[in-house]
Amino acid sequence: MTQDHAAPDDHGALHDLVSAVSRGAPEYRACPHPVYAALREQAPVCRLTPAHGVDTYLITRYEDARDALSDPRFSKDMRGAIDTYHAVYGSFFDALDDNVLNSDPPRHTRLRRVLRSGFTPRRVEEMRPKVTAIAEGLLAACGKTEAVDLMSSFAFPLPIAVLCDLMGIPEGDRPEILSHFAVVSRARFDPRMGAELQAAEEWLRDRLARLIAHTRAHPSDSFLSDLIRAEEELDDAELISSLWVLFFAGHKTTAFQIGNSVLNLLLRPEQLRKLRKDPLLIPRAVEELLRFEGSVESSTFRYATQDAEVRGTVIPKGSLVQIAITSANRDPGKFDSPDVLDVTREGLQSTHLGFGHGTHYCLGAPLARLELEIALACLLREFPEMELADAEAGKGAWLKGPMPAFRGLQELRLVLEPSRPAGPPAGPLDSATSLSCVSPAAPVTPAASTTSGN
Repeated sequence: MTQDHAAPDDHGALHDLVSAVSRGAPEYRACPHPVYAALREQAPVCRLTPAHGVDTYLITRYEDARDALSDPRFSKDMRGAIDTYHAVYGSFFDALDDNVLNSDPPRHTRLRRVLRSGFTPRRVEEMRPKVTAIAEGLLAACGKTEAVDLMSSFAFPLPIAVLCDLMGIPEGDRPEILSHFAVVSRARFDPRMGAELQAAEEWLRDRLARLIAHTRAHPSDSFLSDLIRAEEELDDAELISSLWVLFFAGHKTTAFQIGNSVLNLLLRPEQLRKLRKDPLLIPRAVEELLRFEGSVESSTFRYATQDAEVRGTVIPKGSLVQIAITSANRDPGKFDSPDVLDVTREGLQSTHLGFGHGTHYCLGAPLARLELEIALACLLREFPEMELADAEAGKGAWLKGPMPAFRGLQELRLVLEPSRPAGPPAGPLDSATSLSCVSPAAPVTPAASTTSGN
């Protein structure tokens, strides 16, 4: 049922739902699942009115989302809609964002062919001992009996260290590089930080250029050396933008996914016990956790190159298309009991949309899977009795803001070695229980309050 066909009695509630998504309302950002469930039912393709002023259409059902992710009518080439791109993201990022993520074939095909050599299953598997050593080292440095923020102590440092190692970045150079990435992360959608954003972007562009020049002069066995030596040579601008997207997207998605996974497991001790009892379930659990509470809430920049009809709704040429990955992965039309976390669920690797679908399927998916498996395995092995620090930690300090590209936690406070028997103070949840939110929040509308989420 499209927006135009919503029942008259639901019109007011539907309007409020769409407004909440358009504005990035705090209650929606804290708990989007009831909102998405209502939209899947009432308006699976709906027009948003975001602050940037560009008409945007949100797709929430699984089949529509999967089709849209590979629909050639929906372009990712930022060069083809540069004014729209600037309206959404500002004007400072053209050089860094002109990369494989924001391009279409044939350029996308060429860039991806070169980059994928770093993420083949064989090469990634060879990284297992190194990634394990990094994870173990980070956990060894954590405080054991006092509350520790897992996000800043483990979830973020792990993928950052792995990517730096992959690129051959010396340890002494990493803190300054990462501090500038942090500025970009904070400032990207904050117009008040325009000067800081531009300075950080310019610094990163210059620093990545110097890294490339140094690696070219001093070849090694790093992934960056491989890119420089590639048969289909990338020019320096393409190398810089490729490093940028690998760092920016590669560390945030994995870090947030670690936090989402640990929180949801601690709130469902029955599921956690299954993994402790049988660690061989961890790869399957990773796929379920990606489906259940993925770190990528919606797809990246796409725009309609022509009028395109989806489920009876015409998306006009030039409009932005936002694909709600989080919603699609909870669609009961595709997944049985989608609002229940089940670490034994089978057949997900080729069906959930956590890594996208089609031409732009995530290049780093093999590495992300490895990092997630190792992160959970090390945590469960080293700290089998870990628990949430307090009831507030159990509510989830979810990211806020109007652009729901990521679904993740700002912090996750745990006690790794509690002095008393484990028992999450936030209140254990049975795996068969379907809740509207991990973090209790006031429903956005009456319509949303009747829809179960996680």
